Amino acid sequence: MMSPLNFPDGIYLVDFEFHQGGKSEGNPPVPVCMVVREWPSGRTCRHWQVDLQRMTSAPFPTGKEALFVAYYASAELDCFHALGWPPPANVLDLFVEFRWLTNGMRLAHGSGLLGALMHYGLRSIGGEQKDAMRDLILTGGPWSPAEELAILDYCAADVVALDNLLTAMQDQIDWPRALLRGRYMQAVSRIQMVGVPIDTEALGKLQTHWLAIQDQLIADIDSEYGVYDGRSFKIKRWESYLVANGIPWPRLESGQLDMCDGTFREMARTYVEVAPIRELRSALSGMRLANLQVGDDERNRCLLSPFRARTGRNQPSNSKFIFGPSVWLRGLIQPPPGWGLAYVDWSQQEFGIAAALSGDEAMQEAYRSGDPYLAFAMQAGAVPSTATKQTHANEREQFKACVLAVQYGMGEDSLAARVNQPVARARQLLDLHRRAYRRFWEWSDKVVDEAVLGGRLWAALGWQIDTRRELNIRSLRNFPMQANGAEMLRVACILLTEAGVRVCAPIHDAVLIEATLNELDQAVATTQSLMQEASEIVLNGFTLRSDVKKVHYPDRYMDPRGDIMWQKVMRLVGVSH
Repeated sequence: MMSPLNFPDGIYLVDFEFHQGGKSEGNPPVPVCMVVREWPSGRTCRHWQVDLQRMTSAPFPTGKEALFVAYYASAELDCFHALGWPPPANVLDLFVEFRWLTNGMRLAHGSGLLGALMHYGLRSIGGEQKDAMRDLILTGGPWSPAEELAILDYCAADVVALDNLLTAMQDQIDWPRALLRGRYMQAVSRIQMVGVPIDTEALGKLQTHWLAIQDQLIADIDSEYGVYDGRSFKIKRWESYLVANGIPWPRLESGQLDMCDGTFREMARTYVEVAPIRELRSALSGMRLANLQVGDDERNRCLLSPFRARTGRNQPSNSKFIFGPSVWLRGLIQPPPGWGLAYVDWSQQEFGIAAALSGDEAMQEAYRSGDPYLAFAMQAGAVPSTATKQTHANEREQFKACVLAVQYGMGEDSLAARVNQPVARARQLLDLHRRAYRRFWEWSDKVVDEAVLGGRLWAALGWQIDTRRELNIRSLRNFPMQANGAEMLRVACILLTEAGVRVCAPIHDAVLIEATLNELDQAVATTQSLMQEASEIVLNGFTLRSDVKKVHYPDRYMDPRGDIMWQKVMRLVGVSH
């Protein structure tokens, strides 16, 4: 077991300063300088960009018996890739470990480097000085000799801060799982450098004409709903539409319709006719096409922000990441000539995780059946053992909604609205779930007890949360599924990137990969095999299946929920579908 005391080739604290090359924030970084400090000796080396560009590898040991330490290491590793250097074998990211130590706590100064230093009572440069230096670096130069010296001094101050922080944190680090999380930061860097291929011609037309076509979009889409007055969405008209079409809509305690985007998103899953109006509302209210980060090589790149969510999931910017805005915009994803994409996602991941972690054999049997929703209906005695999706479609949809309601922590009122049934029917479905999966519910109750009484919850590979301030029982019950789903995705990304699979992006319970057309099938097979292995690692041998959606050039990726909106918008801007 490794520790800070047994890396024979040394421990190296590293910080780069860099800016984004070209005209877009979506480009790979351009390193400006690097400072390296050996720990604990304090020996420091400073390198300006001209020196870095001459090097074929890092000017310090990076093999299996050395340790690379950084704060938010994916940024430094991006610079390794930009310089063409072999990456370090062992990575310790003090940002990730600080997040691990303090997850769930209220931090007065945030989880950035300055916040971590202040948390431990350590000195640092002021925030205003830091902002001024970052602004200077981001100009891209040229810099005067005095400015070069100031930038190097600023970079050196960060490695001194890292030195102090490692000294303060060393006895709290979760060895060796910290190194596993460091491997994930390596994977994140590899993924960020690949990026997601974008149809920039279509994006350019959207950006140019977006304001002009909004009124046309309203006229086109709203012709089937009649809920807009100019650009204003009228709630009373929406309520009349719902009544006329027999769609039960969740309401707030005040009795008013719940108009939040999350409710529209959930209702669109059950009532497909809601999807176009939901996409229109989302597009009109918050979409900023100019914020989508696309590099000069026509690739969407942004910080994946790993470990930012309390569950340990990535939390990239919704406006900068192609999978963040309205789902219809995913039609901009298009492989380059001669290439293909594959979207590979775990089948019913949360159901499978719950079945495995709880040890509920009935739930595991339902997952292994290939259709846990129909299996649940059979186990509950609601349909015969010979039932299929075709013969008992309505019953299957109700039991599917019940499973999802349990996963999302819905109550009987919300479930009743989702299945368009009386509350008594929703109550019956939830009771059937408790009867069919007693062991799961016993386990789930124990999770809540542990969180409330013990003040902490853990995922399989060590991600943890302090629950002393969490009073939301729904969040506590759901944490094991979300956190272990995040662990699973991290392991999969590590295995995939280390196997040479080109991962374009991780997306909650899925990955988007790319390969040349003649290699795509093999890349998909490798991806599915390694995702299965990742599930078995996290779930102690229990296997989750995966589904695949392939896209061959010149086709584009398309989310079915956004297809109608995409078709309408593309007709208006004159782009081939």
